[in-house]
Amino acid sequence: MNRKNLGATGEKLAKDFLKKRGYRIREANFRCRHGEIDIVAQKKGCLVFVEVRTKSSAAFGTPEESMTAAKKEKLVTTALSYINSHEKLPAQWRIDFVGVELDQKGKATRIELIENAVEAQ
Repeated sequence: MNRKNLGATGEKLAKDFLKKRGYRIREANFRCRHGEIDIVAQKKGCLVFVEVRTKSSAAFGTPEESMTAAKKEKLVTTALSYINSHEKLPAQWRIDFVGVELDQKGKATRIELIENAVEAQ
């Protein structure tokens, strides 16, 4: 599975996972000059930006370990850009993280949700 397919598979699994937990998906793959947000959702009056990381091998660490400080900073900047470019959004917002691990056949072996994974500076 190439990197693009791996990411798309992980994002689809993450969306299904989040929907089952009461998230309403507003948008996927929001892009602006600052970066990209994989999933923009809403849960109980809170706007939720979700970063999805998918791995098919533990050779380079877990999905959680791939989140660098620079990536976290970029997520906050991109989230603020989304907020500033859209109207009628909930006042509260946060950034969640979904780590997805797949086996060699592309089947999920682990899906982990971390709420409020990135603190806005």
